Amino acid sequence: MASPREPNYVIEKHEILAETPDLRMIILTLAPGQEVPWHWHSTVTDTCICLEGTVTLETRAPRASFELSPGQMCSVPPKRAHRVGGKDGSRCKFAVVQGIGHYDYNPVGA
Repeated sequence: MASPREPNYVIEKHEILAETPDLRMIILTLAPGQEVPWHWHSTVTDTCICLEGTVTLETRAPRASFELSPGQMCSVPPKRAHRVGGKDGSRCKFAVVQGIGHYDYNPVGA
């Protein structure tokens, strides 16, 4: 079983670069067909920064879709459901800054 800090879904690579009680930075690499499934956070904002490939970030309430090329970023506020994947299921790599606040991962529908 994954720890609260590790993903409970399958991805190519998960790296924690920095972590404090209120802020952390991770790098996620998604192989073709992988995604970070629909979820939300109670208090932290996710700021995604595309590093490789094209990242597609989708949100609910309101529904929106963002395509990020390397160097572009997008933020998702607390309590807004979102998922992340590569454009058309392609491989991608992105950094995520999560904060300020206590990190949690709440799957949609759980």
